[in-house]
Amino acid sequence: MTSLTTKKQGFTGSDIPPSSVYDQCVRCGLCLPTCPTYVETLVETSSPRGRIALIKAVSEGHLDLTSPGFMHQMEECLDCRACEAVCPSGVEYGRLLEPARTQIERATKSRRPRHMRLARWFSLRVLFGNLGVMRLVASLLRFYQRSVLQRSVRESGLLRTFGLEKLEALTPRISPRFFTPRNQRHPSVAPERKLTVFLHAGCVMHVAFAETNAATLRVLQRCGCDVLIPAGQGCCGAIAVHAGDMDFGRTLARRNIIAMEESGADVYVVNAAGCGSALKEYGKLFADDPQWAARAATFSSRVCDVLELVDKIGLAPGLGAINAAVTYQEPCHLVHAQRISEAPRRLLARIPGMLLREMNESSLCCGSAGIYNVTQPEMAERLQERKIRNILDAQPHIVATANPGCALQMIAGLAKIGRRIHVRHVIDLLDESYSAYMPASGVLPSNAASISG
Repeated sequence: MTSLTTKKQGFTGSDIPPSSVYDQCVRCGLCLPTCPTYVETLVETSSPRGRIALIKAVSEGHLDLTSPGFMHQMEECLDCRACEAVCPSGVEYGRLLEPARTQIERATKSRRPRHMRLARWFSLRVLFGNLGVMRLVASLLRFYQRSVLQRSVRESGLLRTFGLEKLEALTPRISPRFFTPRNQRHPSVAPERKLTVFLHAGCVMHVAFAETNAATLRVLQRCGCDVLIPAGQGCCGAIAVHAGDMDFGRTLARRNIIAMEESGADVYVVNAAGCGSALKEYGKLFADDPQWAARAATFSSRVCDVLELVDKIGLAPGLGAINAAVTYQEPCHLVHAQRISEAPRRLLARIPGMLLREMNESSLCCGSAGIYNVTQPEMAERLQERKIRNILDAQPHIVATANPGCALQMIAGLAKIGRRIHVRHVIDLLDESYSAYMPASGVLPSNAASISG
């Protein structure tokens, strides 16, 4: 009797998860309590060490790359990097997950229906690849949000019919004016100039959080920075890399590297934690590219989160009171990937009248994770509800954070239960504090920030 076996499909070509990384895992389990999907499911394969074992099994030919279980676990992971921050062996989990997703994408993209391939191409390659297209789409969305059309569509039941209710609820409110990079140069307004900085406008940030970008600009000027906003910049590439399109992620990265080199800036400043993490990892993204490796490593060494930078160079005097209790939600890619935790808290503590209340599990992922709340809505909703419970237990007037995706996730979660708690970027609060300062009288102006329960 002849036994027939089917050869399992493994990793091939470029961007293979390096065995030197997964062999570092000693399966100690210290990562388990930090992993959002594990603490929700208590399933071993939904933990970092479980997923590492799966990646190793595919690499060694014991498991098929396109097996449903393997693909599900690679998709269910939030890539929050919490496991990296506590791993005693220094396993760089992101260097395993993102290449594994890339391998899955290359193996399965031809099997998808044509409309799904078209939607993916437009969203990743066109929308995030061209800020002009992003602004056009955002302008249409802004018209929809501010006209009777949104109310009519909601009342018609069309969103429910096509299963778009949750997606529409997560859509950011588009800013009245966009923060468009046009080679602007804004000089420092401090007595002493300290640095020339390149301000990363972002993709979603510059159309949906333009006010936060403007606040970032003003705070940097106050703190002694000349601020450049070069037109040659674009999306950081994080969405593409996380979605398994590392080739396009590199295309976007090259654009930003060139823009920085041509700008003459000392520091590349970013106010979105997810973008900052991706920008700081360009060196790893191009590690095997002899033409770009050195340039990418130099670029990454000059990237700085705005809160990290302001904490380092020092706040300018003139902060006014914000009389409110605030709790700080730590964006995963700020606290785990960039290891920045104390700087935001130190800055919040500098604002007069502000009371910082720590929430439980402040560094556990809220379920946003780029577009995770779109691709994995069930797990994202579970993590959102967990985060909202922890926020309510802290009893704040304001939730402070440092990433747009986290802000949107928490705004949607609070709205769902009818709780009016403000969600603000830390840099917005600093800018508001400066606006509230009145040096002549030492009292708050009539429009000063004071939030009651």
